[in-house]
Amino acid sequence: MAGALLLAPALRAQFSLSGEFRPRTELSRGYSTLASDGQKASVFTSQRTRLNAAFKNEFIQTSLVLQDVRLWGGQPQLVTNEDYAVSLHEGWAEIFFKPEFSLKAGRQELVYDDSRIFGNVGWTQQGRSHDVALFKYQKDFKLHFGLAHHESGNRKNNLYNGPDAYKDLQFVWFNKTWTNEALSLLFLNNGMPVWRNNEQETRYSQTMGGRFTFNPKPVQVATNFYYQTGKDGANKSINAYNFLCEVSAKMSPTATATLGFETLSGTDVGETGENNSFNPFYGTNHKFNGFMDYFYVGNHLNSVGLNDLYFMWNCNRFKNISWNLHLHYFGAAAKLSGDAGSYLGTEADFDLTWTVNPFTKITAGWSHLWAGESMEILKGGDRKTGQNWAYLMIAVTPAFLK
Repeated sequence: MAGALLLAPALRAQFSLSGEFRPRTELSRGYSTLASDGQKASVFTSQRTRLNAAFKNEFIQTSLVLQDVRLWGGQPQLVTNEDYAVSLHEGWAEIFFKPEFSLKAGRQELVYDDSRIFGNVGWTQQGRSHDVALFKYQKDFKLHFGLAHHESGNRKNNLYNGPDAYKDLQFVWFNKTWTNEALSLLFLNNGMPVWRNNEQETRYSQTMGGRFTFNPKPVQVATNFYYQTGKDGANKSINAYNFLCEVSAKMSPTATATLGFETLSGTDVGETGENNSFNPFYGTNHKFNGFMDYFYVGNHLNSVGLNDLYFMWNCNRFKNISWNLHLHYFGAAAKLSGDAGSYLGTEADFDLTWTVNPFTKITAGWSHLWAGESMEILKGGDRKTGQNWAYLMIAVTPAFLK
């Protein structure tokens, strides 16, 4: 009897071991920036390989995600060195002080709401994760407090010369869900290290706002608003905002149509005073403003911002096949140089996914950008050469043990 009582917590434990094998071949001519006249298309294959281990009982929860990300042909066939090493994408433990109150510490993904400010960037092979401590309260509502501080490990100073985008980070996220409505509020204090007069100081910017959704089926309305203030890396005052509003409707049991508009404020060309360019920071930006990644995917920061009017059609009419069509009309949110117009271009994105079996998906996609004359001012290149991007991706996700 006593032995059974001792084993009871262990019997309630859950352990899983799974994997992911995701090679993706891409054809690119005009991806993220305009192609030049005579530029040849590139074709390359990247691959993400992951091993996921997770454990959970009533006291703790842990996750370990090891991954290898590579380009095919980037490693010798007879590799003999340790430069090509497996990395740690996630490694965290969550301690439950009470069922509703916990501390989650370690390397972890931060994904909130629609991933506009915090997302895991799952499209990229490497993904995004943070070294952070996260306090969580989750009962009638959700309240998260995240805290991170980075230094380079030299105990004789408190400098940070590492690769991350911040030295200090604090955020608070609140979420409340009702029958047909949901409200999230976010406050982010982002501290970026800069050098001034041979000394390092931290420049802080603040992002505040949230997301509200209203879902009187079959229609859903969603809106975001975020405001940014503080200082940027050049010590300019920040005065920027982001607004999104979209309406989605079920057109049939298998099809959904979405019409939306998003604006991210920008700084007029030639403006030397305050910074009016909104920074979406750590969001999954590939998700929002076109799959060709012309905006906010490692680019377009501290620029003229963006107005994006978009339409999306999502369909899964057939049992194992789904497809999506997205259309974007892009314009600059701030003034360009001279008498240049605000129109930047129109993009069409199409993808089709075949669910082969419960462990395998094959996805093919194609995108084309009809660039405006003002896109050449921002990106260079030749808008008349034709901008295309396509991919074929296989995702195999076996469950080894559960």
